[in-house]
Amino acid sequence: MAALRESALRADQVAQLTRLRTQIGQMQRRTATPDRLAVPSALAPLFPGGGLRPGAAYALPDSASLVLALLGETSRRGSWCAAVGLPDLSAEAGAGHGVDPQRIALIPRPGDRWISATASAAEVFPLVAVRPPRRASSGEVQRLDARLRDRGSALLVVGPWPGAEASLAMNTPEWSGLGRGRGLLTSRSVTIAARGRQMPHPRTVRVLLPGPSGSVEAVPERRRLQAVAS
Repeated sequence: MAALRESALRADQVAQLTRLRTQIGQMQRRTATPDRLAVPSALAPLFPGGGLRPGAAYALPDSASLVLALLGETSRRGSWCAAVGLPDLSAEAGAGHGVDPQRIALIPRPGDRWISATASAAEVFPLVAVRPPRRASSGEVQRLDARLRDRGSALLVVGPWPGAEASLAMNTPEWSGLGRGRGLLTSRSVTIAARGRQMPHPRTVRVLLPGPSGSVEAVPERRRLQAVAS
């Protein structure tokens, strides 16, 4: 029985990779690489140049909302993106962040083929997100980084990544919407900090993630002033 379950799991992994390669085969090879991949304006101060550098990897905290926010801006501008090893992400959840359901490839459970799936996605997708199931070896990191540089794709890694262009952290969450024990939660303000090789000093932003719209938003000026005053 265990052997049958393992065989079925491997068959599912192969099927996922086959679907990914089919999607890749239907797309044209990218001929131009932008200087930066756009991010939501509320997050732009975290990144030198205001966006993600093609060919670079970024280490993120384990936050589906943050991953979708970064994927959403690229998708909103007409580009494809991919999510590997993130079964909690869905096209429906991504739509609230601007992810076009027709322009995202989902490989939720690649198993031990996650490096192969991520490298295949980086062949043509400008932005790829991955949650590694284990720590990558130095050789795997080097090969994947080389693929990113060659293809001009950016990689969002949920978790640490050696040599990342920048590492992001998220803290001090505060939910809003409840009053005197009643009401509905409408937004969550968080502080996101970025540290990286191109940043002599850490950069931070206070944003709503999610905001009332469901996506990332800048904290309104009134709320920032109230926070300072308190």
